[in-house]
Amino acid sequence: MKVLWVEDHEPVRDMLAIAADKAARARVQVDLVMAATLMEAEARLRLERFDLVMLDLTLPDSFDPDMTIARIANMGSHRIAVVSASDQRELVNETARRCGANVAPVAIGKGQLPFNRFIQRPEAFEDFLLAQFEDAKPAIAAA
Repeated sequence: MKVLWVEDHEPVRDMLAIAADKAARARVQVDLVMAATLMEAEARLRLERFDLVMLDLTLPDSFDPDMTIARIANMGSHRIAVVSASDQRELVNETARRCGANVAPVAIGKGQLPFNRFIQRPEAFEDFLLAQFEDAKPAIAAA
């Protein structure tokens, strides 16, 4: 599974990079690409295909969470999962779902992420990412 994680906080990116490295060593099928800004994420989405975009809503180059998710949603058929410390994350997530975006049903609070477990147990990292697809419609049904 190819994942684009859009996160502007460097300590979080560092922990995710360690988790991805451990997953690769354990032969867990997670290809993690990081982006620190919305513009960087959009550039990646133009050049590469991703199965999942993990999206922080508070990025240095985007001040409107609704616009952030809309811009990412309009760049392909990837699944989006909101993972943010923003107090608006649930509202923005629900609005995007009501508008038909391919968004995971529950927004995740960044403080709730078990980074140590992701690092210690690479399969837990993969399971967490796969769980973001649990209610996704099959591609054939959506066509």
